[in-house]
Amino acid sequence: MLNTIILQAANGGSNWSGILMIVAMIAIFYLFMIRPQQKKQKDLKKQRDAMKNGDRVVTAGGIYGRIKDIKETTISIEIAPNVSIKVDKGSVYPAAQAEEIKK
Repeated sequence: MLNTIILQAANGGSNWSGILMIVAMIAIFYLFMIRPQQKKQKDLKKQRDAMKNGDRVVTAGGIYGRIKDIKETTISIEIAPNVSIKVDKGSVYPAAQAEEIKK
C-alpha cells in the first residue's frame, strides 16, 4: 500500500488516488475496530452503573461474589460468609448471571 503511494508520487501519478486510499483505510479501520470497541465499553459502563447491592459479580482476577456495598470508586464484595474484599469499580464485571441460571 505504502509502496504504491510512493511509486505513484515518484512517477508523477495523481496524489488524489493515494489520499483517497488512505481515507478509505481510516474509514474501514474506524468501522471495524474503533466503533465496536466503543459500543462494548458503553454497554459495560451501563451494566456497571446498574449494579446494586446483592448482585452477583466477578472481578477481573476471577473472584466471584456478591456486592455488599457500592461507593463512588470502590465496591465491597462478599466472597464468603463474613469475608469481604474492596475492589475498584472498573475491575468488576456483572458476568455471574449465567452461573445463577444453571442453579
